[in-house]
Amino acid sequence: MVMINLYGVELHKLEELMIGEEQKKFRATQLFTWIYEKKATGFDEMTDISLKFREVLKEKYCLIKPTIYTKQVSTDGTIKCLLNVKNDDKVETVIMRYNYGNVICISSQVGCNMACTFCASGLLKRKRNLDVEEMVGQVLVMNDLLSEENQRVTHVVVMGTGEPFDNYENVLDFVRIMNHPKAFAIGARHITVSTCGIPDKILRYANEGLQINLAISLHAPNDEIRSKIMPINRAYPLDKLMPAVREYERIAKRRVTFEYILLKDVNDRMEHAEELARLIKGTLAYVNLIPYNPVDEHGYKRSNNVHAFLDKLTKLGVTATIRKEFGTDIDAACGQLRAKHVEIHEN
Repeated sequence: MVMINLYGVELHKLEELMIGEEQKKFRATQLFTWIYEKKATGFDEMTDISLKFREVLKEKYCLIKPTIYTKQVSTDGTIKCLLNVKNDDKVETVIMRYNYGNVICISSQVGCNMACTFCASGLLKRKRNLDVEEMVGQVLVMNDLLSEENQRVTHVVVMGTGEPFDNYENVLDFVRIMNHPKAFAIGARHITVSTCGIPDKILRYANEGLQINLAISLHAPNDEIRSKIMPINRAYPLDKLMPAVREYERIAKRRVTFEYILLKDVNDRMEHAEELARLIKGTLAYVNLIPYNPVDEHGYKRSNNVHAFLDKLTKLGVTATIRKEFGTDIDAACGQLRAKHVEIHEN
């Protein structure tokens, strides 16, 4: 019998499981409290649950976290871990220290099929989706590390390896666990899901009734450039993506963040800034400009126009910021640490 890892079960589904065990619905909340608030690691610690039912829990359920395969710590305090998950697969997760809190960037898939030409994540094709407990486990492991400093994860971004909307149901359960007051109690506006831009999933997300943030990996102001660097644009060009973004804003009453990596001589000229301003005109969105962390296999170079690009957007009335850089002295690019590990062990 395959045991159910309770780290992967959000509250409503746990209530259904408990009813199936001929327990009252409140048993699910009781378990949530033990698992997340009291940080129990085994069922014998749950002393207000009967011995008989604890034996049932031990027979059918488990509480298993990923383990750390390797860890890198930057001089700026960034922690990047390669974690062992199921089937001895490896996934990356990162903690970045901002003045407003500790932000974790979690992966949603083992490998990635988006094949963005600038991204280390795409060096290794998607092997499978991560289960909910494997995503929750990334946060648990990082919280264990941060607890040594009497700190914890305060913000969550699903921006690591993988396309979250290709693992939609699991990602939604994950963010619900992050947000639930009896679990991690991280505010909805402190949680962000990032997508390469799948219009039907954006519209579905708009109708979930969540206040979770949405970020779009845009990275180009026109179809010609975007199709070259992001193959997904060939399936979902900007004339499909942008109406979905506008509809999302209308339904969800939330603004979108456009992520924009600046690549030297590719998408970083002033005319590109002008095109970008025209493209997003009329939306509530703001632009997060990202200095590029070079990936040897791709050959792109870091732009020298980051601040000039920001100034141009600002003059054109676009709200934009430059993302703070983290971990430049370690394998900073998303997917880089895992790609190096696989290359070393396959050669």
